[in-house]
Amino acid sequence: MLAAVAALLWVSRTALLTRAATLLIEDDGVQKAQAAEVLGGDDSGARILKAAQLAQAGYVPYVVVDGPEKLIGHESDVLIPYAVQKGYQPSLFRALPLPGGMNSTREETAFAGKYLKEHGVHKILLVTSNYHTRRAAYLMRKQNPRLQVVAIAAADPNCDPNT
Repeated sequence: MLAAVAALLWVSRTALLTRAATLLIEDDGVQKAQAAEVLGGDDSGARILKAAQLAQAGYVPYVVVDGPEKLIGHESDVLIPYAVQKGYQPSLFRALPLPGGMNSTREETAFAGKYLKEHGVHKILLVTSNYHTRRAAYLMRKQNPRLQVVAIAAADPNCDPNT
């Protein structure tokens, strides 16, 4: 009996893992907002380029790029020049360096929410990697209950939910 269950799970593994991956993703669809927020951890550049595309298309006037300290600066110190190198205008971006030692999405969403509130932003497009959207949007909403959060999934080269 146990062997039969194990064999069934083995045969069904792709379907089960694909279903599990889709549960991690929340994509609310593109709509106009006051800003886009790119969360830290964008090692591939997919998040910032997705947000830049949305800004260039007129969905948001600018993109807030946060991120932790790295070896010689903050993540935004690398991501913004990367997007500019890809053809996007520097004026589209606002750097939001995270304070030293801040390394969790919970802390990051609280910090970013405070910044957005101080700048009169009430609605954002939250751009993060596809597998990170549901959790990140949940934390952003929980930390900032007056902020309308629209989750936007950026395709991540390391996570294809279909495979």
